[in-house]
Amino acid sequence: MNLSDLRKDYAKAELSENDVDADPIVQFQTWFEQAAKAEVPEPNAMSIATVSASGKPSNRVVLLKGFDERGFVFYTNYNSRKGHEIENNPNVSLLFFWPELERQIRIEGIAEKISTADSMKYFFSRPVASQLGAWASAQSAIIEGRNILEKKMTELTDSFSGRDIPFPQFWGGFRVVPESIEFWQGRKSRLHDRIQYLKHGDVWRIQRLSP
Repeated sequence: MNLSDLRKDYAKAELSENDVDADPIVQFQTWFEQAAKAEVPEPNAMSIATVSASGKPSNRVVLLKGFDERGFVFYTNYNSRKGHEIENNPNVSLLFFWPELERQIRIEGIAEKISTADSMKYFFSRPVASQLGAWASAQSAIIEGRNILEKKMTELTDSFSGRDIPFPQFWGGFRVVPESIEFWQGRKSRLHDRIQYLKHGDVWRIQRLSP
């Protein structure tokens, strides 16, 4: 396979600064609902990039579990690599890519922990197996094999049988408070549409970027 021969011309839609909503959260909701209607697989899947104390970036996919005018929320183990990196440097970047619609959304902002009450509310809404999984996995820690996880899961299942699973204090949500949101629409000849919102105080400014 010659990778240089792999190319696709995008032609499904266009994006104009004259047509987008003045509020990027409203615009995000519009695009998100369109992605869900188009049956994009896991439209809430997003990559999050963080930076280590030594300046090395890392990236992984997490699931968006809520958004509003305050920002974009996901949940994780606070003792994971991303948890420690966010604690050291809260500047993060999110990326949604929906190839079925030839669209992507880039979000840059500051990650902050949500309240324990909100984290608990979401935790107890999860399936029991997912609650147990949060306890079973010391996320990002080195283990000798999968059997370690499976053994821990079995032990926890037996231990909490017939009673409520307690909330793990090391687990919870982060909210990414956006400072920049960019909407990208693929176009022909690589002349893509890029509309960026930049936060200035309480006001969002809209501008077009060259592809």
